[in-house]
Amino acid sequence: QIMAGLQQPSNGEAFLSPGYTVGILLQEPPLDETKTVLENVQEGVAETMGLLTRFNQISDEMANPDADYDKLLAEMGTLQEQLDHRNAWDLDSQLEQAMDALRCPPGDADVTVLSGGERRRVALCKLLLQQPDLLLLDEPTNHLDAESVLWLEQHLSKYPGTVVAITHDRYFLDNVAQWILELDRGRAFPYEGNYSTYLDTKSTRLKIEGQKDAKRAKRLTEELEWVRMNAKGRQVKSKARLARYEEMASEAEKTRKLDFEEIQIPMGPRLGNVVVEVEHLKKGFGERLLIDDLSFTLPRNGIVGVIGPNGAGKTTLFKTILGMEQPDSGSVKIGETVKISYVDQSRGGIDPKKSLWEVVSDGLDYIKVGQVEMPSRAYVSAFGFKGPDQQKAAGVLSGGERNRLNLALTLKMGGNLLLLDEPTNDLDVETLGSLENALLEFPGCAVVISHDRWFLDRVATHILAYEGDSQWFWFEGNFESYEENKVARLGVEASRPHRVTYRKLTR
Repeated sequence: QIMAGLQQPSNGEAFLSPGYTVGILLQEPPLDETKTVLENVQEGVAETMGLLTRFNQISDEMANPDADYDKLLAEMGTLQEQLDHRNAWDLDSQLEQAMDALRCPPGDADVTVLSGGERRRVALCKLLLQQPDLLLLDEPTNHLDAESVLWLEQHLSKYPGTVVAITHDRYFLDNVAQWILELDRGRAFPYEGNYSTYLDTKSTRLKIEGQKDAKRAKRLTEELEWVRMNAKGRQVKSKARLARYEEMASEAEKTRKLDFEEIQIPMGPRLGNVVVEVEHLKKGFGERLLIDDLSFTLPRNGIVGVIGPNGAGKTTLFKTILGMEQPDSGSVKIGETVKISYVDQSRGGIDPKKSLWEVVSDGLDYIKVGQVEMPSRAYVSAFGFKGPDQQKAAGVLSGGERNRLNLALTLKMGGNLLLLDEPTNDLDVETLGSLENALLEFPGCAVVISHDRWFLDRVATHILAYEGDSQWFWFEGNFESYEENKVARLGVEASRPHRVTYRKLTR
């Protein structure tokens, strides 16, 4: 916000060099409530549209026999140069492509009824078309699915200005970043290179400094080992987890000690042979068919990443597994030994006046996490709520804070099947690493809705992907393997973002 001129520094100075423009994507971006989605997006190219309008006016004026042709031709030549430079002759097509790629709502939609994620996509689309010299993006990949993020990466890699992005999306950092600035406890550490280079360089820096924080160094080493592992090695590791359920469950039963500084997922009851069996599931919402003829069997110790654009039916699938929604046809069978951990995103039962610590702990100094007692404040702290943050009222939490609270409530339940809806949104890189390690060590199953490709590559044993037209695809392997399989099956075009399509529901 200081770089954008929205805030002033307490000390020192920050200013934009004369002649340069700056644009910023805020967490809650302002839009013109009196305009449609398309009209808001068009604000980003208002100057170019003005030039096109004037160019067309001159064409009309030249039909007048009394016109000053020399003057009009000179102006038209100047305008043509400017419009050529802006690549403006297919402006409508550029708008449509950008809106499709970012999965913006329909152009005639009223912005007053848009969700927070939809507003951000509209604001991002407008800003990218505006092309300021300095582009500032605050968590640009939040609320974008994997295909849209891939398009954004390709767009930014060719961006004609400077881009500075706050992000915890590690694939985005790996694919786009040329420099990384890490802010750590009031200090700033610059690294040249992408995320993989950052991990390597930081690991060396910590060794040189004799870093006392052994946990952070260990997590960094684990992630660095994973980065250096080839695709085949990652697949072998993923398959090994599926075969180790009994071994992991036995280890967890013997080891009752919890590390209070890390996210912990307590062991639930032992799973039988049947976890979740879905057969020929068909489910619609209103007039739209969301899921058509879906079948899969969730294996013990499986971690399933559920991917697809917003509105594809991911949360509806969760609610169908939970019995909160009934299939239109087909069946969902839950094993007798299954205990599900899930907290509804709406969290209607939370008292907004209670502090977030009270919501998690019921005011108790010690709480049961699964079958193990631990200090409640230490448990809450593992989710990024330190010191006075724990006293924030639940009713005033930001979207990211509510998401972390939801995760803390879910993991505390002690189930053997976790249903996690976007748990990675708004987590910092350290907390993400802690959650990944906790899931990898968890003797049980998890079904995770997520757009975080790095997360899905590290933890997923299977991918359940929406592939358009109400069709879903069940795949054994992580996200990277699924993407390769998808291109092999459907061609390169399939990896590019398209508007979400559904079949019409017939009952």
